[in-house]
Amino acid sequence: MSRNLFLSITNFIRNLESLFLPHGGHPPALALAGFQHDHSPKSSQEFSLKQLIGDGLLWAVPKHRRSVEKRLKRKFGYPEYNWKPLREKRNLRSCLQCGHDHEMGVLCPFCYQKVLKETELMQSKIQETLGLDPVDKEVIVLYEGEKAEQSTDDLKNKRIVEMKKPRPMWFTKNLLQKSTQQLSETKEVKPSDLA
Repeated sequence: MSRNLFLSITNFIRNLESLFLPHGGHPPALALAGFQHDHSPKSSQEFSLKQLIGDGLLWAVPKHRRSVEKRLKRKFGYPEYNWKPLREKRNLRSCLQCGHDHEMGVLCPFCYQKVLKETELMQSKIQETLGLDPVDKEVIVLYEGEKAEQSTDDLKNKRIVEMKKPRPMWFTKNLLQKSTQQLSETKEVKPSDLA
């Protein structure tokens, strides 16, 4: 590529020379009063910009490798002028569920991988069961032993996908409940799921 670039620059320079210097010689000099000038050519060589520039093109690459000392000084600084010592991370926390370490304010990567794998299994099962048809009804994912717990009225207008494995302990049932519910007109509060 650099050879092609050099050839194209050389052709461009030749075109400029032929455009501005049609006779191929030096550009015409300004006439000065009282100055005698011999118009005979001193040399048989033609004037060209290539002779002026030569190998003067500098490609943007370093000529020498940085030494280890200079690299370390750039990384850690110099103790007498600007010292940049290594600092320990103080924002690490251990996960309460699995015990793996992670940064504060970030999900635990180990727990997130578990959730990601389970979600991919659910998505593949939904696609296998229902296909790629548009979703016009709510989809419910039921694990082993959960169909008996649901009433037929709840499952009437919903699409059901059955997973043939037990529900993971971390994937609780209340994650499937809707977060927004319709407002009730009564002011009585009755506890549910007693006994």
